[in-house]
Amino acid sequence: MRHTWRWFGPRDPIRPEDIAQAGVQGVVSALHHVPNGQVWTAEAIARRQAEVAMASDGSPSGLAWEVVESLPVSEDIKKQKGEWRAHVAAYKTSLEHLAGAGIRVICYNFMPVLDWTRTDLRWRRPTGARTMRFDIADFAAFDIHLLQRPGAAQDFAPAVVDTAARRLAAMDDSARRALADAITMGLPGSTEAMDMGAVRDHLAEYGAISAERLRSHFIDFLSEVVPLAERLGLRLCCHPDDPPFPLLGLPRIMSTAGDYAAVLGAVGSPANGMTLCSGSLGARADNDLPAMMDRFGAKVHFLHLRNVRREADGSFFEDEHLEGETDMVALIAAVLREEARRRAEGRPDHEIPMRPDHGQEIADDLRRGGQPGYPLVGRLRGLAELRGVERALKVTGAFA
Repeated sequence: MRHTWRWFGPRDPIRPEDIAQAGVQGVVSALHHVPNGQVWTAEAIARRQAEVAMASDGSPSGLAWEVVESLPVSEDIKKQKGEWRAHVAAYKTSLEHLAGAGIRVICYNFMPVLDWTRTDLRWRRPTGARTMRFDIADFAAFDIHLLQRPGAAQDFAPAVVDTAARRLAAMDDSARRALADAITMGLPGSTEAMDMGAVRDHLAEYGAISAERLRSHFIDFLSEVVPLAERLGLRLCCHPDDPPFPLLGLPRIMSTAGDYAAVLGAVGSPANGMTLCSGSLGARADNDLPAMMDRFGAKVHFLHLRNVRREADGSFFEDEHLEGETDMVALIAAVLREEARRRAEGRPDHEIPMRPDHGQEIADDLRRGGQPGYPLVGRLRGLAELRGVERALKVTGAFA
């Protein structure tokens, strides 16, 4: 695996030299300040490359921007409304500019409205560590009582509805705002968090869009951008839904092995691939991560390695990297098998970029602040553990 690290740009309290000291080989970043649907210019891409390459004292960091996460797909494209055709054209121009800059791996997602969803961004663990959590009762309290989505209560079990009402009654105005902000904050690093009115507007427009229709829109999008990506030598990799089950009455189309099989099969190209996120997919008990790696390995262009602990009612929290529900040793063994197969075939992309995804806030992280889910020390710990598993499997040959 090629070890990488996500960086949010100059506003990130973690500096390029901190990343270099982690021992990674490359950086994952994006132009979060560019509005969705707009072109990433060659100049803006070059500026971010220069920022990655320079330590805070002006010396070379020794790092390069290797993976884009994310080049966002606009809501207009997902709904095929408004300026969607212009947004597809802008997306294609951005791909051309990224290829011209030498960046080959492009991660994105096709989740409607909410790109990821948590109800608590810094949930306290018994050790004092902080982690991200999705609590189904808290989410129901938001959906039913704060957002007031019509028919929302019908989407939850009666016991969850009852608990949600009690939770809301116990919240003061500050706690209610914090819950709404956590759910609507948007992609990590994004400047496009939504307010409640914007969420309601999007939900109204999605009302007539079924999962089948949304998948059709996705395939239309891929039919436009994948041929260009293949000509440019790019590898597009769709991130799974997070969490991988329906929320707010919205369709989810990238949550299971069957979903990936349908979309990867619909537009057959080496450029049409998958971001295998063990945390997102692992929030479903019926997703077997090592089996998915074995099945889709040839199309896995990017890896997010993290772990979650599921609860019986559908809640989950982000556990330590080697804990939780996913057998991380078995998953990394499957990755190493795929890399060995690629080397035997002579594929130039035999080394799959991986990043330690998320991490619990521990030690100095608790005083540093920064982007929720992306602490320095917590990710350092996760990377060290994942790297140790990888090294042990390679030395012993136990992955074959």
